[in-house]
Amino acid sequence: MMIAAGCTMLAMPGAFAQEVAAPAAGIPANGDEIQQFCTNIADAARDQRYLLQKQDLEKLQGDIDARIATLEKRRAEYEDWLKRRNDFLKQAEIGLVGIYKTMKPDAAAAKLELVNPGIAAAIIMRLPPRQSSLILSEMSSEKAAVLTNVISSATDPNTSKEPS
Repeated sequence: MMIAAGCTMLAMPGAFAQEVAAPAAGIPANGDEIQQFCTNIADAARDQRYLLQKQDLEKLQGDIDARIATLEKRRAEYEDWLKRRNDFLKQAEIGLVGIYKTMKPDAAAAKLELVNPGIAAAIIMRLPPRQSSLILSEMSSEKAAVLTNVISSATDPNTSKEPS
């Protein structure tokens, strides 16, 4: 019985070797069959590549759409903030011009000399010409010249209208 089992064990590796060797013997020897195989699967491979590329493009389009939505949301927030800021500035400017309109020219001149020249020029432009001239005459020559330059550059037609 042992001898029969031993013979069976010795015969098995040979059987496995034959099974592995059998497909190797079935490989075609000429290149025509290989070329035909490659030609037959070329359309399927191309379709698979196109499908993968399409999936990648759809993913990228989804990412772009999400970014655009985020940017649109932020743009809306900024526009709302800018509108509220401009409304506030208009109200503050109206109140500020009203304050300087009721001040005496010498007091207004002293205060406007301390303010940012752009803001001071905007206030003087909104006041009646007679009051503006009195305020400018009460200021130092240097400050009055700076404000006059700011006012004149605001009305210069060569100045760009686009804020940048």
